Amino acid sequence: MIRSMTGFGRGKFENEGREYTVEIKSVNHKYSDISIKLPRQISYLEENVRKEVSKRIARGKIDIFITMQDFSEKGKSIKINKEIAKVYISELRDLANETGISSNIDVIDISKFPEVLNISNEENEEIYWTELSEALNIALDKFVAMREIEGNKICDDFKVRMARIKEKVSNISDFSAGLVEEYIVKLNTRVKELMKTDIIDENRLAQEIVIFSDKSSIQEELTRLDSHISQFLDLVNNANGPIGKKCDFIIQEMNREVNTIGSKANSMDISKGVIELKTEIEDVREQIQNIE
Repeated sequence: MIRSMTGFGRGKFENEGREYTVEIKSVNHKYSDISIKLPRQISYLEENVRKEVSKRIARGKIDIFITMQDFSEKGKSIKINKEIAKVYISELRDLANETGISSNIDVIDISKFPEVLNISNEENEEIYWTELSEALNIALDKFVAMREIEGNKICDDFKVRMARIKEKVSNISDFSAGLVEEYIVKLNTRVKELMKTDIIDENRLAQEIVIFSDKSSIQEELTRLDSHISQFLDLVNNANGPIGKKCDFIIQEMNREVNTIGSKANSMDISKGVIELKTEIEDVREQIQNIE
């Protein structure tokens, strides 16, 4: 199934006073670029989140926003850094002596200084990941589902455009079929005009026709174009994982064949068909940039 590279998913999980919210959004990108924003207390889980996301998303610029609130008492312990507290007290007393101000120091005030009072959640580290992964997977499910819905729309568009391309290739093939016969008639007429005679060197004429046929033949390019169209549709219809880069390669090959046809064109009808083909192929190429 084709997946778009744009999508959004939100997941929420609550348990025993702990609440997690995960939001995932993405836009087009040539490679996989995952950006994760986590609360400081669970920042150590960033790599876990990245690995889980990478299992299900191959390409795109992905932004993940995670929030957490922990109102539970389980696993929490308060630790006082006495050494730092003593340093604060000593410095404050020195400041009081130097300035002649009161040196009344309250323990509550000291506890408010940075790194004096720490709330530890070490016992909750495993619990946090187990619960966060629940919210993360809910968000991923919704995110992937949205990508697949958009991918289906793109798939339908591909089929319509490929049908147009196939029709235009068929038209060019019809035009090219009569080019040699048309050239023979024109060459005969031109030679008669120049030589002012109805007697023509048939061998020389045959050589000119062969040379023209070789230069103007686009049958190989048309055959390869038909093959590329079949490969593209087969890839789209049987997508099992990321196919964006493969589709892009096939479209590049199709564009190369069309350019060659354009350089060989000896007909206004074929030149017009080439322009129409290139327009359709470019539209497909732009759409490919939206799929994973």
